[in-house]
Amino acid sequence: MASKYKSNSVYKKTPANKKYLENYVPPVQVSANNTEIITLESKYKHRPDLLAYDRYGDANLWWIFILYNRNTIVDSIYDFEPGIKLRVPINSSSIGV
Repeated sequence: MASKYKSNSVYKKTPANKKYLENYVPPVQVSANNTEIITLESKYKHRPDLLAYDRYGDANLWWIFILYNRNTIVDSIYDFEPGIKLRVPINSSSIGV
């Protein structure tokens, strides 16, 4: 089945049968080599899309922060609070998108 998802979609490489997507398996392994720790500023409160746009030029890459901080962020909006420390990729090419 040909993928109908955009290249920056988290579902692009998720296997699918004729009707449904299979279980999503994150495509990256989190490593400290290509990441840095940032403290979230107040202008990004509840807005991972704004941080993605400012860092990578694409608001659709907001999910990267949740993927890299699975132990810190459970709710992708309301856990995105000023002052939390986040591990983020240095640039979007370091995660393969």
